[in-house]
Amino acid sequence: MNSKISSANSYNFDPLIKNPNTMKGITGIAILVVLVIFLALMGGCSYNSMVTKQEAVEGAWAQVENVYQTRADLIPNLVSTVKGAANFEKSTLEAVVQARASATQVKLDPKNLSESEFARFEKAQGGVSSALSRLLVTVEAYPDLKSNKNFLELQSQLEGTERRISTERKRFNEVVQDYNGFIRGFPRNLFAGMFGFTPKAYFKAAAGSDITPKVDFE
Repeated sequence: MNSKISSANSYNFDPLIKNPNTMKGITGIAILVVLVIFLALMGGCSYNSMVTKQEAVEGAWAQVENVYQTRADLIPNLVSTVKGAANFEKSTLEAVVQARASATQVKLDPKNLSESEFARFEKAQGGVSSALSRLLVTVEAYPDLKSNKNFLELQSQLEGTERRISTERKRFNEVVQDYNGFIRGFPRNLFAGMFGFTPKAYFKAAAGSDITPKVDFE
């Protein structure tokens, strides 16, 4: 009986094992399966890391928006205080109010920080910065304002906010650099497009933007 089973096994499998083409086929399939598993694991790990880094970008962007909003919140009180000065230039105040209104309407989706969207945001915020600079320079001609307690307090808050804006912009650029470098590296770049991860735009430094605006009138 054992002899017959042994004979049957030999008859059924020996030709497969001894056939070179069959063995090559089995080896090829095994390699393909291992490769698919490897790519799936790598893709999964890359995806998780991309999600983590994208969330870091979104968190940094939220901080940028917060500090710009803080500046926007200071403007009505600043305008109100300055408006109390006799014969203060009306056009200068109106420019600040209009710039603030335009800037607060520009909202960006942190998942779509493209160059064009970023340029729109920077243009709007740059308009606020320019209008504020003109306002603060004009205040030089009004000694009463420069000694006004409310104005001095707003001046201090504005100066601190400008420093925070500079800090958060720098931090945002660092986080974006880390994210962009990660998704562009091989072989992660093979999965980034597949999963919808695209490069983010940076804040671009304008001439003199590395210097915190000085708003001290003493």
